[in-house]
Amino acid sequence: QVQLVESGGGLVQPGGSLRLSCAASGSIFSINAMGWYRQAPGKQRELVAAITRGGYTNYVDSVKGRFTISRDNAKNTVYLQMNSLKPEDTAVYYCLMGIVGSSGYGPSNYWGQGTQVTVSS
Repeated sequence: QVQLVESGGGLVQPGGSLRLSCAASGSIFSINAMGWYRQAPGKQRELVAAITRGGYTNYVDSVKGRFTISRDNAKNTVYLQMNSLKPEDTAVYYCLMGIVGSSGYGPSNYWGQGTQVTVSS
């Protein structure tokens, strides 16, 4: 059994910053790629940022230069540092990890529960 727990969302004014965290726990052998998605009301879920086990990153164009994804492999945790936030960044943010279980099976995709980010004055 694997669980992903997110934290760090909230209400912030335009131009402000937030840091999201997502920690995985349970029967984990290794974690491949990690990523952050977001879904705004009435819109499809979109990939915001992703990071490979080796640290290669990619971002959606709208957040480049403002958001930074990072990971701590020892803690099975992925972070999303969000700076210069804009109202259009308002969404529910979800983490996703490709996890190989302790049985060696996988990787399988696991999602976090989602955390609300609201950017408003």
